[in-house]
Amino acid sequence: MLLLKLTLVPAFLYLLALVARYYGPQRAGWMAGLPVVAGPILWLLLQEHGADFATHAAMQAIAAIAASELFNLVYARSASRHDWPRTLTAALGAWLLAACLLQLLKPSLPLALAVAGLAVVINSYCLPQPGAGSIPGAAKEVLWLRMLAAALLTLLASLVASQMGARWSGMVAVFPLLAVVMAVATQRTQGARAVQALLRGMLLGRLGFAGFCLALALLLPRMEENPAFLLASLSAIGLQLLSRRLLPSSARTTPAAIPPPD
Repeated sequence: MLLLKLTLVPAFLYLLALVARYYGPQRAGWMAGLPVVAGPILWLLLQEHGADFATHAAMQAIAAIAASELFNLVYARSASRHDWPRTLTAALGAWLLAACLLQLLKPSLPLALAVAGLAVVINSYCLPQPGAGSIPGAAKEVLWLRMLAAALLTLLASLVASQMGARWSGMVAVFPLLAVVMAVATQRTQGARAVQALLRGMLLGRLGFAGFCLALALLLPRMEENPAFLLASLSAIGLQLLSRRLLPSSARTTPAAIPPPD
């Protein structure tokens, strides 16, 4: 499982880099909503701590969408005024603050859904729009650094999650790992407007992730783990495809061929 996580996330990140180059940052952000990071972490928690622990972690992962959306909001608004180190520091501080506040909530699936839904609605209005005009194409760069960073962050998140209680484990499972790596790279190479498009795409991609965690929270107490994860994964894919209709038409069309990243 550890080897799977250390290869799956960097491979997915490479795929997202291709999507960003061919389709733009908003489409890549939308695809990043798939539970490629949280899914293996929740599976690991299930194997180590049992179904009840994993159920509560999945429930908390839904509420943790609010913390991730606060990260995205702070990053998107700071990127137009500050360089990436200060922007990232502010966004991570906002995520940590939100994560701590969410620990004060009573564990409840309806409450988790309400908190996540409210955060998504707020960001649908508050996330800055990239505005009219073309966004610079993704610059060629050595992707192995991004992939290495993703692998190290995945390993760290997995180790931290396995040592914590169900509530913090669920929170860490939704740590904005892909957002950190992708937003920093996008800001460095394409600027603030591309970051805003990327993070608005991630907002639209929350539906599949929320569906995955909701399915796990409902199914793990009622069936075997393998069918539960299979149905949750199918739910995520189906909802993600459904949310594709919310993407702007420009993010759903195929641009001219662009050489793949190095």
